[in-house]
Amino acid sequence: MLPGLDTFLLVSCAYMRAAAILGLGCSAKHLTPFQTEKSIEWRLGMPSAGDQVEVILLFGGDGTIHRHLGHLVKLGVPVLVVPAGSGNDFAHSIGLGRVRDSLAAWERFSNGGSNVRAIDLGKISPSGAAGGSAPHSYFCCVAGVGLDGEVARRANALPRWLRGHGGYVFSMLPTIFTFAPFPMKIYTAGEGSGRATQNWLVHSERPAMLAAFANAPLYGGGMRVAPQASMDDGLLDTCIVGDVNPFKLFCMFPTVYAGRHLGMREVEYFQAARVRIETGEPMDVYADGEYVCRTPVEVAIERAALKIVTVR
Repeated sequence: MLPGLDTFLLVSCAYMRAAAILGLGCSAKHLTPFQTEKSIEWRLGMPSAGDQVEVILLFGGDGTIHRHLGHLVKLGVPVLVVPAGSGNDFAHSIGLGRVRDSLAAWERFSNGGSNVRAIDLGKISPSGAAGGSAPHSYFCCVAGVGLDGEVARRANALPRWLRGHGGYVFSMLPTIFTFAPFPMKIYTAGEGSGRATQNWLVHSERPAMLAAFANAPLYGGGMRVAPQASMDDGLLDTCIVGDVNPFKLFCMFPTVYAGRHLGMREVEYFQAARVRIETGEPMDVYADGEYVCRTPVEVAIERAALKIVTVR
């Protein structure tokens, strides 16, 4: 019987110590292809601050990564993602869309390669308190409110095998015809045009279907909601879909996979380092497909927050 995730698996004496985090549906057999070098000491489970490890292998999808981001940021050691979840948009965004890609990255890293880069993470703070003492949540791909949150809620209720085979699409299609536009205000920080409100500028003040705040270009199983997003530019890419009738929204949906939705007049796209979102009534905020909190919130970028192992 496999030990729990909070226990350690010691394989051998090592010149390198590595920890493996196994997400839902993963077991020690998924780790076997990475254990060809017998001189590496392996530990199974999330290491604590006092455990000296040089790298962490995380087996799972976007949800598994999301749940561990806070601790991974604190540890500050390189993380190698192995795509093994129902949604692997983050892995695809960093060039690790297949297990063999992660194996190639691991081989280079374990042989002394310099294939580590620091990427930005998104940060969500309730009540617009980012940078203060209020609790915050990190996200790696995209946070959203509105239609996006309702679709994520429905998709999470599906069986895991269905979520991994078009679950987001199955949840999106019926939601399009039942979800109503909601009043929303988006504020941006810093210089720019707009009506000043304390330290914020009112950027948008209109009914909307959804607002997505992206650190990476992909979410929802390959949709390019923010095709211009980069994980090392210090900016959130924000995509707002305004009040649009359900049939047109249905026709718009396939264009998101190629990023062609940006050319439609109902879609607004802009970049900012920090935004604040208010809605008429509190609404659920989801990030990386997981529930985070309710509006109002502040969403920001934390520069170079996570070290990742890449193929190159």
